[in-house]
Amino acid sequence: MFQYDPPEVPFLEFIFRDEHVAVMHKPHGLLSVPGKAAEHRDSLHYRLSRTLPTATVVHRLDMATSGIIVFALNKEAHRHISKQFENREVKKTYNALVHGLVEDSHGAIELPLRCDWPNRPKQMVDHKQGKHALTHYSLEDQKTTDKSEPYTLVELSPITGRSHQLRVHLNAIGHPILGDRLYAHPQALNMASRLCLHATYLSFTHPHTGRLVEFSCKLSLTQFLN
Repeated sequence: MFQYDPPEVPFLEFIFRDEHVAVMHKPHGLLSVPGKAAEHRDSLHYRLSRTLPTATVVHRLDMATSGIIVFALNKEAHRHISKQFENREVKKTYNALVHGLVEDSHGAIELPLRCDWPNRPKQMVDHKQGKHALTHYSLEDQKTTDKSEPYTLVELSPITGRSHQLRVHLNAIGHPILGDRLYAHPQALNMASRLCLHATYLSFTHPHTGRLVEFSCKLSLTQFLN
């Protein structure tokens, strides 16, 4: 259970828009699509559809995650971009603040995931029944002082797109994302007022021009914590 209190400002934030796609910045705390309950109707798609009625959902970000998300504005664009996601042709990167000091400058986390049914929507690592999941990571910045717990800013590139993949993978290697109410231990949870996960980069082939389009929207280490 949670109390849904979506941010009102900015109501809609466009990164790019033409006749075929709308690339948006989703704030943390706002659902990507409406929930089942009436009080969870407010979402990025609901807001966008009031301005652009033909907008359809191509992919989603968790409510607590902020950053770049794309919507299709016609059937052909939806088909085209959805196929790119299905074929893993869309490139995505995220930034996350994680607990502790990550030792390796880069690496890969390859752990199979499935739903933790008794505790859903949580996901879990399961080497027998889980689906293949792969995440590449690299270090961006680190901070450690005598006055606070150490933390690391990492860049994440999910190769697969499992639910909660980044959150579960980082927790599984002992570096939960700060502010993660589902997976973080108390120290990591209390270090931030929000989930410190942000979709920073998205690229795909434009459904009309056939050209590669790239969009970026980064957060600094201090922006996560302010």
